[in-house]
Amino acid sequence: MADELTPGHAPAPWLQRGDSVPDSSEAELEAFFGTCETLHGFAASLTFDAVDGFLTALAALPQPPATDEWLPLLCGDDFERAFADPESSAKARSALERRLAVLCAQLDPAAMLDDPEALRLAPLMAEYTDEDRQQLRAEGLSETDAALFQTGMPWAEGFFEAVRLFEAAWTPPPGEEPAAAFSVAFAQIDALRMTPGEDAWKEHLATYWPKEPPTRDDLITEVCFAVQDLRLFWVDFAPVTAPRKALALPGRNDPCHCGSGKKFKKCHGAAA
Repeated sequence: MADELTPGHAPAPWLQRGDSVPDSSEAELEAFFGTCETLHGFAASLTFDAVDGFLTALAALPQPPATDEWLPLLCGDDFERAFADPESSAKARSALERRLAVLCAQLDPAAMLDDPEALRLAPLMAEYTDEDRQQLRAEGLSETDAALFQTGMPWAEGFFEAVRLFEAAWTPPPGEEPAAAFSVAFAQIDALRMTPGEDAWKEHLATYWPKEPPTRDDLITEVCFAVQDLRLFWVDFAPVTAPRKALALPGRNDPCHCGSGKKFKKCHGAAA
């Protein structure tokens, strides 16, 4: 569905976050949007929000893969075709890497643990309104196709594409608790890919929003917290290293533990 959407809308600042949360500068955003616009000319699915969703999934891992690993998976050979000369390739690569670095900073576990209720993630999503969809229908698009223009839909497609491509890295820690936690978080993100009115959408509302249907902003806020939770899951369910048991040393005048027959102070004790 993401390839049917175009990056014709600027991202909307609907999320209120603290001033201390790292964010992309205007120059970084300009470079990122420019890079994605060029890529979109070669691959329709590479909208700026789909790319941002892809990078967000990488940032939510304990350790993002190296650029040489994820860039070919994201772009295929379209990156080389879009940025043929070394200088433009280096600038485009830097723009994507810088955006990933900002997302990693927003999802910093230590900062999130300091204030678990704070909203830190600031995704880049093209905003589509009811008026936009009405205009699309007036221009001849079917109601079904117009309904695909939902804020956050291509972003979520990009996120799950990264999860699919790095499936091994996204395997939840063993146990029922982390599996259930992952399932709930993924369900919140997956809601952005649903078309309002379809059966999956109705089931999601009945499960997670039984009292009052959410606005699109409500859904996106839940998605941001879900991604933050996913990043923290790796911390919460990290394997615990068994403590090493220290052996008590013999007394200075006791026989050395090595069996030499000497006193400890004249054997291994002297070396210590």
